[in-house]
Amino acid sequence: MKNVIDFHAHAFPDKVASKAVANLSKHYSLKIERKGTLKDLINSAKEGGICRIVVHSTATNPQQVESVNNWIASITGNGIIGFGTIHPDYPFIEKELCRILKLGLKGLKLHPDFQGFYIDDPKMMPIYELIGSRMPVLFHLGDERLDYSSPRRLARVIKNFPHMIIIGAHLGGYARWDEAMEYLIGKNIYIDTSSSLWRLDAKKAVTLIKKHGVEKVLFGTDYPITSHKSELERFMKLKLSTEEKEKILWENSRKLLKLQSTFEQAI
Repeated sequence: MKNVIDFHAHAFPDKVASKAVANLSKHYSLKIERKGTLKDLINSAKEGGICRIVVHSTATNPQQVESVNNWIASITGNGIIGFGTIHPDYPFIEKELCRILKLGLKGLKLHPDFQGFYIDDPKMMPIYELIGSRMPVLFHLGDERLDYSSPRRLARVIKNFPHMIIIGAHLGGYARWDEAMEYLIGKNIYIDTSSSLWRLDAKKAVTLIKKHGVEKVLFGTDYPITSHKSELERFMKLKLSTEEKEKILWENSRKLLKLQSTFEQAI
């Protein structure tokens, strides 16, 4: 494939990257070999033949919100697209949502597990109201040990906020794909393939993708948890048509983010 967009990747400032990767490794009990720096992210993407990368980072406390958004904005361009962050306890959410857009960031990432909130907590409803349809929101979904980000909880948000542009990470819920199938698949949201294909049976992944609709599925790697080369190889082995793969690998992301058809600023 000539054009591939990684819709779900992470990078960290050099001075904290090793600690961030170590925390991810410990939290998910995984061996992570990539470094998590911007340089290594770009190298990994080039090795895998990726043209553009959507980079996400999460403020795990309110004090980090502005600095994380500033850093993400500073690395955008030349094939790097940024999503911003907010924290439920940050006191100036509406102002920061406006600033995220002024910074040129294209959306918002929320990680209930790391930020300590239930997706359908009543305190989140005014925040979702503020977000509205002004930008796409990518939710981390799923965990075997925690229930903050369960697919069932997101289904309640979708019902109450039908105009939100929602992306459910990890094919609708890491390690909770049966629950995702019951509550999210076929609903009016996008899902991404990140941190799924190395664990989920390939046949089941294809069934889930087709039932949801390939026009609402986005390719993602979850770098640094996996490399771009290995993740793209896993995806290409799925029994999907060339047309279906092209939609997932770049066309759906391009339309969602309103990108040009040609990639003059590829990494």
